[in-house]
Amino acid sequence: MPGSKGGLYCWTQARSHPEVILVEGLFDYAVLWQAGFQNVTCSLGTHLNARQFRQLCDGPRTVYVAFDADPNGSGQQAAQCLSQRLWERGILVRTVSLPDGHDPNSFFVQGGDARQFQSLLEAAHP
Repeated sequence: MPGSKGGLYCWTQARSHPEVILVEGLFDYAVLWQAGFQNVTCSLGTHLNARQFRQLCDGPRTVYVAFDADPNGSGQQAAQCLSQRLWERGILVRTVSLPDGHDPNSFFVQGGDARQFQSLLEAAHP
């Protein structure tokens, strides 16, 4: 499986893009890939290991952090912490605000489409 050695999932494909969408899980990855976003990768959780962090910082790019909008706020807090760390390394980073209680997968399952997700990316804040 690509990324099974502790790296970001399908990083070789995603890193070729100037903008990368980072999600938490494989279902989030799969639904975005299916919707046409080939610049997506996943970390298999909100806490990136050292290798995953280095991968995101291995060149100039914009990273869109699209973590789950958990009811307890954990996904949003993790996104803010990661955003700060990436920014300190000179990476342009944007935090995607998903509707409350949703992750990218449930956003599409509940009727969202690629155009609507693109609008969320465009509205993402530093």
